[in-house]
Amino acid sequence: MTITEYFNLIWTDYTLRTITLGTAVLGAICGMLGSFAVLRKQSLLGDAISHAALPGIAIAFLITGAKDTNTLLLGALVSGLLGTFWIRGIINKTHLKTDTALGLILSLFFGFGMLLLTFIQKQPNANQAGLDKYLFGQAATLVESDVRLMVIVTGIALFVLLLFWKEFKILLFDADYTKTLGFNTKFIDVLITFFIVLAIVLGLQTVGVVLMSAMLLAPAAAARQWTNKLSTMIFLAAIFGAFSGVFGTAISASQNNLSTGPVIVLVAAVFVAVSFVFSPGRGLLFRQIRFQQNRRDLELQKTLQFMYGIAKTHEDISHPHAIRILNNFHGFTKKTLQKLEEKQWIILSGSQWSLTEEGFQKAKNLYNQSSSND
Repeated sequence: MTITEYFNLIWTDYTLRTITLGTAVLGAICGMLGSFAVLRKQSLLGDAISHAALPGIAIAFLITGAKDTNTLLLGALVSGLLGTFWIRGIINKTHLKTDTALGLILSLFFGFGMLLLTFIQKQPNANQAGLDKYLFGQAATLVESDVRLMVIVTGIALFVLLLFWKEFKILLFDADYTKTLGFNTKFIDVLITFFIVLAIVLGLQTVGVVLMSAMLLAPAAAARQWTNKLSTMIFLAAIFGAFSGVFGTAISASQNNLSTGPVIVLVAAVFVAVSFVFSPGRGLLFRQIRFQQNRRDLELQKTLQFMYGIAKTHEDISHPHAIRILNNFHGFTKKTLQKLEEKQWIILSGSQWSLTEEGFQKAKNLYNQSSSND
């Protein structure tokens, strides 16, 4: 199946439509909530929470003996929240730094989860088969009820985001100022964290424990390159996440033996790479272009200032001077002279140059600015 055939079948094939819609909604909510994790410099939080959710899945199965998705995800949610509050407790009650607490909880919970999965797999009944899909995800298992749950959670998250928009925005950029205004910063912080945990838990079935943090952070990291405005960043992150889900699912379905979760993450990584290179404000390409432009402008200014030092010794600023007197000046190149002539700041005549009235005034201003800075 080609990608074109895949998109044509979406409208008629129930399974493809369900999976595509599910991954799109998941990408949107992860991008939206991941923006807060990125801006709060808690990128590792997503990785820790996703790994902390694993033992909850295993314990939920051991208690119920069934592989009901909602029950397993509820166990993941409880375990993820427990891990999150342990992280907060370690940071607040000890002298350990955030990265240490995140790494500690991640390793502890994931190791415990793997131990439980190994124990379950050695049980005599065969009902435990398939729990390992939560490690790497299996989008093909999505059904309409799963997608409906994702849509409901996304709607609630969006409603809460709009309801507490002012509080979220102030807390992100100045937590101390938020306290002075009388806002309950602890409640706002817990609310943001809760929805981040919820988004991660929803994605475990599709992307898996191992890759879920990338799904949370990649769209937000890509969006951050394009804007300095929070609302625009959240919108772009949701768009990037949704497109990553759709195109990742399409690529996975068009090829044999390609897992959907890893492909979605790779597509999201492409968005990040493109944003890092081509975004106008922070992109490496435009940054290099601006650097070269600034360097050329500096060369022009240095050469013009040097010319001014020579021209001001004559009463007539249009008095010609030989180009060879510039040979020992480091900012001088033939291209520099051509640029200065194009700007009508100098006049070239054979092997001689002279300043125009406009060029003299420009050079005088640069010279005065340089003298005042010194």
